[in-house]
Amino acid sequence: MKEENIFKASSGYLLLLIGLLVSVAMVFAFMNEIYWLGAVLIVLTFLILPGLMVVNPNESMVMVLFGAYRGTVKSNGFWWTVPFYVRKKISLRARNFDSEPIKVNDKNGNPIKIGLVLVWKVENTYKAAFDVDNYEHFVLVQSDAALRKLAGLYPYDNWESHEQEMTLRSGGEEVNEELEREIRERLMIAGINVIEARINYIAYSEEIAGAMLRRQQAAAVVAARFKIVEGAVSMVEMALEQLSEKKIIDLDEEKKAAMVSNLMVVLCGDKDPNPIINTGTLQH
Repeated sequence: MKEENIFKASSGYLLLLIGLLVSVAMVFAFMNEIYWLGAVLIVLTFLILPGLMVVNPNESMVMVLFGAYRGTVKSNGFWWTVPFYVRKKISLRARNFDSEPIKVNDKNGNPIKIGLVLVWKVENTYKAAFDVDNYEHFVLVQSDAALRKLAGLYPYDNWESHEQEMTLRSGGEEVNEELEREIRERLMIAGINVIEARINYIAYSEEIAGAMLRRQQAAAVVAARFKIVEGAVSMVEMALEQLSEKKIIDLDEEKKAAMVSNLMVVLCGDKDPNPIINTGTLQH
């Protein structure tokens, strides 16, 4: 595969001066009816002036002569080349692509809406000009394809278990790095350098958003209850051990069961307990 090479153009200021002098001489030749000289000077004018070009900072000019790639002018300034070159201007500036959220299915098949922001720039002008039909459109299409692929690799969130699993919502930098790697691999063919790629929008699709919100709330309640019960069991166990070690009171199995039941109700209940004061014996 042919690679990019630097084209060295001539300074345009000297050729501009020569072109202006030739144009003035052409006018005087026709005024003095020296037509052969005027014709020659017309040809020279059309060989000099159309070859002038301006390359702005962070821009490049791809040069093609009779279908053959000759190089790329990357130095900004005022230049001149033979006017037979076909020139194609390609910007080298960093560009932003903020995609509209697209509807896709996550790993679990749930419809979600996801969008990305991409910062990219042209690095290889030869590939951008000749290896793809339209490099700007290529960036948009391949970024969309990479985002769809990423969404299918991970679930939106993990509500089924307490095990840690990377998800689109909580994956953070790891998910963004995977997205950036995927887009970079796809855009290498077009000579594009991916500076940054990250997810900037993610949500459940409208048709299931309400159901998933209720599911999320239920999962949060279950997780909270799990922690409450786990803590309550530890506290009951500690209370029984302390009573036994310090011999504060002797409890048989029936009394231990009643105490455990009461403590679990107190510790796991939604509302504050209403205590009943027993002024008799433990058996009443």
